[in-house]
Amino acid sequence: MSTALFGSTATAEAFYDFKVKDADGKTVDLSKYKGKVVLIVNVASQCGFTPQYKELAALYDKYSSQGFVILGFPCNQFGGQEPGSDAQVKKFAQDRGAKFPIMSKVDVNGSGADPLFGFLKAKQGGLLTQDIKWNFTKFLVDRQGNVIKRYGSSTTPLSIEEDIKSLL
Repeated sequence: MSTALFGSTATAEAFYDFKVKDADGKTVDLSKYKGKVVLIVNVASQCGFTPQYKELAALYDKYSSQGFVILGFPCNQFGGQEPGSDAQVKKFAQDRGAKFPIMSKVDVNGSGADPLFGFLKAKQGGLLTQDIKWNFTKFLVDRQGNVIKRYGSSTTPLSIEEDIKSLL
């Protein structure tokens, strides 16, 4: 299930070239985030890391006025831990304090992976393979659209606050 509007990662050369769908089904051109620091997270509502929503919400509340945005991309590829509809996922996130944008559900690995995630993984590979290992993997993008760092699921949002602040 891919929501990106580009057919492959070869179509887009920069972060800002991608278009995705939000949880309401509207097209979001990532160029609207030019000049902002962006944290992209593949989220899930029934995961052991789901409590990270609280820290994500706190970071967003603290730094959004300084040009920081979080984009949550629900993914059901890991243990079926995001089974709900886009509307259900958005409500779940908002009920946990998330005021940041929630996108439409995507695949992050495999042949059906959203091209944005193919791009992110190509820029910041993982251990052994580029594949995302689990929910709540995070990618930090600077104000120029460079993918600066990748963080695994167990890296808590508050533990990367200094990295975010250094880019703001």
